[in-house]
Amino acid sequence: MAEDRSTAFLIVFAVAILGIIVGVLGLVRRATSPSTPPSPVLTAEAKAYFPEIVVRDERMSAAENFLGGTVAYLDARVTNKGTRVVRRLDLQLEFFDTLSRVVLREMAYPIAPRTPSLKAGETRSFRVSFEHLPADWNQAAPAVTVKFLSF
Repeated sequence: MAEDRSTAFLIVFAVAILGIIVGVLGLVRRATSPSTPPSPVLTAEAKAYFPEIVVRDERMSAAENFLGGTVAYLDARVTNKGTRVVRRLDLQLEFFDTLSRVVLREMAYPIAPRTPSLKAGETRSFRVSFEHLPADWNQAAPAVTVKFLSF
């Protein structure tokens, strides 16, 4: 009887510890993941400015993280060819498989309220990390499309 109580106590204790670990990991992940800015209203003026934003030198790389997993990175450069200061820039990243089908669609925020604005004529490097990429991804850099900007 005492052995049954000890076993039950150990099971409850293990479940409680596991719950605490999962909760802490969830909080850490939320704190370290890039915050998604609220969905804004895209003005016609901002949309007309999209061709002035050029993303180039896209390059994928990978590194091992401290837990032994692999993290993939997209390094690229964004240039403001126009005459306006860009205070926010949202980019859509599309990863493809070998049949040119989209297998992953992500957003990146290289210019955000907590980063410096992108001045007219300025070029800036940015990096986006990915913990998990689809197995059928073709290993190429994603297609990058401007989805939003504000002045």
